[in-house]
Order: sequence, then structure tokens, then C-alpha cells
Amino acid sequence: MGKDAPDNPARRDVSTPSSSGDGGISRWMTFLMAASCGLIAANLYYAQPLVGPISQSLGLSPQVAGLIVTMTQIGYGTGLLLIVPLGDLFENRRLILCVMGLATAALIVAGFATHPAVYLPAALCIGIGSCAVQILVPFAAHLAPDAKRGQVVGNVMSGLMFGIMLARPIASFITEYSSWHVVFFASTGVMIVLAAVLSRALPERRPVASLKYGALLVSMAHLALKTRVLQRRALYQACLFGAFSLFWTATPLLLASPAFHMSQAGIALFALAGVAGAIAAPIAGRIADRGWSRLATVLSMSAVAIAFVMTRLVEPGSALSLTLLVAAAIILDFGVSANVVLGQRAIYGLGAEYRGRLNGLYMATFFMGGAIGSGIGAFAFAQGGWPLTAWIGLALPVAALAFFATERRT
Repeated sequence: MGKDAPDNPARRDVSTPSSSGDGGISRWMTFLMAASCGLIAANLYYAQPLVGPISQSLGLSPQVAGLIVTMTQIGYGTGLLLIVPLGDLFENRRLILCVMGLATAALIVAGFATHPAVYLPAALCIGIGSCAVQILVPFAAHLAPDAKRGQVVGNVMSGLMFGIMLARPIASFITEYSSWHVVFFASTGVMIVLAAVLSRALPERRPVASLKYGALLVSMAHLALKTRVLQRRALYQACLFGAFSLFWTATPLLLASPAFHMSQAGIALFALAGVAGAIAAPIAGRIADRGWSRLATVLSMSAVAIAFVMTRLVEPGSALSLTLLVAAAIILDFGVSANVVLGQRAIYGLGAEYRGRLNGLYMATFFMGGAIGSGIGAFAFAQGGWPLTAWIGLALPVAALAFFATERRT
């Protein structure tokens, strides 16, 4: 296998005639897949702003309350590495519905939970089940014609990013006027309805598989070690997603601090500002289709760096500083959303038969960067406040830019 593309002639990918072809993917199907990704991905983030009320309800001490989010993250990472690659092995529609079924059952259990021994395993399974989104995204790429693959992936990813960014404020608002249990029950209902729609609407896609599951996992190590495009794109996005997670972990702490004195509802309103950045995904997809990925990558990384610089132009606490913080949130989310699509457009072009595995490795790598960013964000804010946090956040996109500068033109 070469350094830039996988090479396995024993594997090829086919689907039913209805799933692909010259007509490509319809607007309705693109919208359905985008909405599905957003609704499923939201399950990963509902608990983030609810750590306080959930831990109090379950009787968890502050020292271990972080497990409420960590268990979901562990589950999602596990699903990315062990379940998402099955998209290269099994019929995709059935696989998506089975994985969603796990998430739905776990949401019900979490909603009824009154003890950590019940909630935490349910949170783990919510994370595993939510990896269905990363089976849907390469599925959409498979349905799209080559000339519009970036556009389709960008549109679907915009739905995913909307789901991520809306989940936190929605969960905060529901909990403020009702209970955190209602958040999980509401999502359960949404998953049941969504599964019914997808079971009727999604076409079949049956990969022709010559590999066993064990060999499939071994091949992932081979792909990770030998595929230069995957390595670079995953590391670029790991830096940016680390900065994204650091920002969104620390800004609620900053807004609740004496500098701003914001309530939970106020913090939720601030989080809505970041939703505007999700429009970058379809734009980035179209740019990648035109062959302008290098310029777009530089602009995406630069946007994330500029966002952190903006937050240091004025000391926190004034109306101007809050305005700059809101603008920074939009610009940062714009850069991160754009770059993730640029990376997916690049790796999906390596071959349809590898998309499940490549996507799993890509997502798992930068998701790891996000988990590290979250941990660093909370620690940095506790040790040095927003100044230290912002400088660390700035260092991440700068590191990505420096690494990108070493990439050879092809």
C-alpha cells in the first residue's frame, strides 16, 4: 500500500442500484441524513451543561462528577473504533438502525436512573449508540457523485454540527423549566420516530466483504500507519477540535465567574451564538469540490487562532468583551466546522471500500484531541483563569498551521 492511498484489490464496494448512480443523492435524502446526524449527535452533548443537577440527583461527589460526560465520550470513542468500521462489512441501513436501537434503550435507562450504577453504564451505551452518525456520513458520501461529494458531505456535516451546538442550550433550557430526566425522555421519543423514518427512507447499501471482523480491525492499523492523507488531516483536526473543546469547556466557567455573573439561561443563550458557525460545513464542501482545499485549510486554521486572539483584546467583564467573546465563538466554530469537512472530503476520495474504517480512524483521532482539550480547558482556567486558557487555545491552531506548512503540494 502506498503512503497516500489504501491498496487492497481484494475489496470492492457495491450497492443496490437505487442507492447511487448518475442522479446522485436527492435534496430530500441529504436533508434527512443531515437532520439525522444532528439529532443523534446531540445525545453526546445533552449532559455536558447538566453535570451539576445530574450529579446532585444521583449522589455523585464533585470529584467524580466528570464521569457523567467522560463515560459518554469513552463509549463514543469505542464505537468509532469498533462499530463504525462495520460499515465496510455489513448492510449500512440495518447497521445504523441496530446501533440507534442501542442508543434509544440507553436513553430510556438514563432517564429513569436514580443511582450512578445505573446512569453511568447507560451513558457509556449512549456514546456507543451515537456513533451511528459516523456510519451515516460515509453512507452519504457513497451516495454522492464524485463531483459533488464535498458538497453533500458538507451539507450532512452541517446537520451534525447544528446538533452538537444546539444540544447544550436545549438541555439547559429544558432542565431549567422541567427536569434533566425530561431531556433523555424527549430524546428517546425523537430516536424512535427517526428510526421509523430511516427504516423506510434509506436505500440499501451492501458492501462486498472478503474480510472477517478481526482482519478488518487489523487493516485499520495498516491504514493508520500508511495513509499519509489520513494522518495529516486527522492531526490537523485534532488540534482544532482540541481548541474547540477547550473553548466551550472554559467559557461557561468564565461567564459564570464574577466577571460576568451569568445564569444557566444566560450561558445557554451564549452557546446559541456558536450555532452560526455550522454554516461553514456546506461552504467548505463546495470549496473542496472546486479544488481549493489548501487555501480553505489555511483560512480555517487561521480563523480558530484569530478567535482566541479576539478574546484577549479586552479584559473580561465589559459589554465589549462579551461582544468579542460572542464573535470569537462564531468564528472559532466556523473554522472548526469547515476544516472537519475538508478532511472528510480528502479521505473519502481514497476509496469507497475504506470509507467506514477511514472515517472511524479520522473521527477517533480528533475526538481524542477534543477530550484532551476539554481536560486542559478546565485545568487551565482553574490555574490561570481565561488568560492562560486563551494562550493554550491559540497554541493549538498555530501548531496545526506549522504542521500544515510542511505538507507537500500534490
